[in-house]
Amino acid sequence: MSNTEKIKIDIVSDVACPWCYVGKRRLESALAEWEGAPIEIEWHPFQLDPTIPAEGMSRKDYLINKFGSIERIQPMINNLEAVGKELGIAFDFGKESTSVNTLPLHQLLHVAGEEGFKDKLKERFLKAYFEENLRLNDIEVLSSIMETFGWTKDKVKEIIADDAIAQTVKNEITYYQQRGVSGVPFFVINDKFGISGAQPKEAFLEAFASVAPPVNIAEGATCDPTTSEC
Repeated sequence: MSNTEKIKIDIVSDVACPWCYVGKRRLESALAEWEGAPIEIEWHPFQLDPTIPAEGMSRKDYLINKFGSIERIQPMINNLEAVGKELGIAFDFGKESTSVNTLPLHQLLHVAGEEGFKDKLKERFLKAYFEENLRLNDIEVLSSIMETFGWTKDKVKEIIADDAIAQTVKNEITYYQQRGVSGVPFFVINDKFGISGAQPKEAFLEAFASVAPPVNIAEGATCDPTTSEC
C-alpha cells in the first residue's frame, strides 16, 4: 500500500490538558477497531497557559484563579474522574498536584519525535501529570523519566535550555493557532477534516471511513473507461 493510501492524523494537544488524555484513549479505542487503511499519527504542541511561571503553582489554586471557586470546578473534576475511570485513567487532582508551564515538556517531546518515541513520551508525561502528580518542572523528576528512554540528565537540561528548540515549538503552536485551533485536543485527519475535543470513538471511526481509500475485496470483470473495453 502506498503512502498516499495512509490516513494521517495530526493531533494538537497540551500535556496539561486532561481532555487530551481522554481524547488519546478514545482515539486508541477507535484505532483498535479500525480495519481499513493504515493510520499514521503525529503529535503537535499547544500551550493552554504559557503565562504559568517556571516554578509552577498549586493546581487547585490555579483552577480557582481560572474558574473562580472550588464549588465551580468540583463538578468538572468529578466528571473527568468518572470519564477517566471508564477509560482506565486514574485522574488525581489532589492538593499535592502542581500546574506547570509546559513549554519545556514540548521541547523534550520535539526531540523525542526526532528520535522516534514521541508517542511513548506523550503517554508517559500525561500519566505522570494526571495520575502520579509528579512535578514536571523539576529537573530531577524529568531526568528520572527520561532516563528510562536512555537520556542523561545533561541532555535533558541542554534541550530545555535550547532557545532554538523552544522557538521551533512556539512557531508550531502559532501555526495551528493561525489555522483556527483555539482549544485542545484537536485532531486533523488527512489535512481535510477537523475533530475538536475528546469525541467518542464512533466519531473517529466515522471520520476514518470518510477519508479512507476504497479497498478491493476481490477482483472480477471490469469495464475500462479509457479504452471502453469490457
